[in-house]
Amino acid sequence: MKLPRLTPARKIFRLFARGLAKSLIFFTLRANIYGLENFPNHGPALIVINHLGDADAILLAASIPTTIDGMGKIELIDDWRASSILRAYGIIWVHRGRPDRRALRAALDGLAEGRMIVLAPEGRQSVIGGLEEGNEGAAFLAMKSGAPILPVAMTGTENENVYGHLKKWKRAAVTLTIGKPFYLLEKTDRQEMLREGTRQIMESLASLLPESYQGNYRGGVRNRLFLLNAFQILKSLYKLLLCHSERP
Repeated sequence: MKLPRLTPARKIFRLFARGLAKSLIFFTLRANIYGLENFPNHGPALIVINHLGDADAILLAASIPTTIDGMGKIELIDDWRASSILRAYGIIWVHRGRPDRRALRAALDGLAEGRMIVLAPEGRQSVIGGLEEGNEGAAFLAMKSGAPILPVAMTGTENENVYGHLKKWKRAAVTLTIGKPFYLLEKTDRQEMLREGTRQIMESLASLLPESYQGNYRGGVRNRLFLLNAFQILKSLYKLLLCHSERP
């Protein structure tokens, strides 16, 4: 798989697709967007999202201030409803279930060009209604490219919620929250960095979601927040004791 070329025709189509996404969201969903101030002015950036339903990509495209490059499952090529649009837009196709070196190479090429690449670290649409275990592909791309990671979390985009409301001629309430960009913590061991990087990425998404959507990362976020708060309290106490000991 090659990185899609940004021809003039493709750039125009992407702008058209973004406008179409905005219209679709306006008429079909009640969207609340948070954290737009965290969105970078330029790439490179690796955008990681949770994946709940068909509306995720449309909501993302309609909510952010620029067009981006996406990674999508190659099975969509055979989907008559989406294939022609995705081909015109330009997608990095991914073979799921195994490491796709060509797709990873294409994504790295995009990041090297300063593009913004979006992917779902879970590798599929969630079947538990919350975060599933993340794959190491996102951490690998961040580690190899050195690009910042931008977490974007969505709620309410489950198919049963969106389509269920549309059948009643109603708009489903959805949210999209953009977190602060961050870099992976450096590790000397490559495998440890991939493992810890994946955890770091997934917990960054979990921290933007209500507890009911945190899925497999619910306990980890709560425990780390507790440890962080405890550390801050101990740090404050240390400073207080230090100041007290320095007094005559």
